[in-house]
Amino acid sequence: MAPRSAPAADSAVAPGPAVRTRIPVSPEREATHTMLRPTPAPAPALRSVLAALGSPTAVSAARTPALRAATGPLTPELPLPVHVLRLSGAPGQTPGTRLVGWRFLIRGGDHAIAAADTMLTPDGWSFSHFFEGPYVTATERALAQAEALPGTYEPRLLSVPELYMLTLWLRAEPEADGGDPAAESADVLVPLAPAPPGIAAHRPYPVADLLPVLSTRLAPPPLLGSAAPA
Repeated sequence: MAPRSAPAADSAVAPGPAVRTRIPVSPEREATHTMLRPTPAPAPALRSVLAALGSPTAVSAARTPALRAATGPLTPELPLPVHVLRLSGAPGQTPGTRLVGWRFLIRGGDHAIAAADTMLTPDGWSFSHFFEGPYVTATERALAQAEALPGTYEPRLLSVPELYMLTLWLRAEPEADGGDPAAESADVLVPLAPAPPGIAAHRPYPVADLLPVLSTRLAPPPLLGSAAPA
């Protein structure tokens, strides 16, 4: 079963600046492989990233040497909602997720050199910070991998902070009303590199296979003296 998503506050999307949202593929490949249908990012989130990119202070203060050294145009693209995995206290209950931000890859030249995170504040979506590192290139790689999978998916990021783990969450496209629970069983999780020991990075896992593994690793240890499970 797929993780349940909590409703997002301020989820309405207003018209905003154009931003590339998917990796271009040939018509032949598109006819036989995955369709990635990303959710448009909230316009205030994109505007806040564009404003930060246009601010010499914000760019120079970022701990991103590649961003500071870039000489050509910098473009935010491929926005992805970032969810955090939440485990229920009740044994056997399906884990849920919570939307915590939107992430934009920052393209300089022919590849992403950094990323920008936004967060929800009392005043709406706002720029949080720039960063670089292995998850930037791993996200690009996982999105390219996803194009070779059969089916139609909505790409998201799913963070598991307790395991220092980030995955590309390919949510199976539900029916038009968005309430088809059967579609959730087809969700796929692609752990980004670096992944925790014992979990293969960049291997697509059916969500029903990987979630129990994560739940076991995140479960609190049994109390001293308590009976071991049969």
